[in-house]
Amino acid sequence: MLVNKSAPKRRWLDLAPGDPVVVIAGKDKGKTGEVLRTLPDQHKIVVKGVNILKRHTKAGRSRGGVSVAQGGIVDCEAALDYSNVMLVCPACSRPTRTKHIILESGARALVCRHCGEPYERVRKTEAQ
Repeated sequence: MLVNKSAPKRRWLDLAPGDPVVVIAGKDKGKTGEVLRTLPDQHKIVVKGVNILKRHTKAGRSRGGVSVAQGGIVDCEAALDYSNVMLVCPACSRPTRTKHIILESGARALVCRHCGEPYERVRKTEAQ
């Protein structure tokens, strides 16, 4: 009797869009950038300015809702594995592993292993 495999467990990623990271492995080792988007089901993230690939597009095609009238070679960021990047602590400016703690208020927070400062995400507000 055949038994279907259960779906892989979705892993929660500590990184969110806008977080500063540094690449620690691969062809772009040492480069820094900020997270553009996360792909938790694939265990990958996309970092701005890192892992640039060249995409050849045909003229007049629409790619991802954006119409491209002129064809040619377009640079785009490809996804990196989550394990190949480290969060950069804004307090000590060093790549760091993080640990999870629960604050007195009951909220969860990430803490830098080097300086012990809790990591505060900077919410970007759009200027109108």
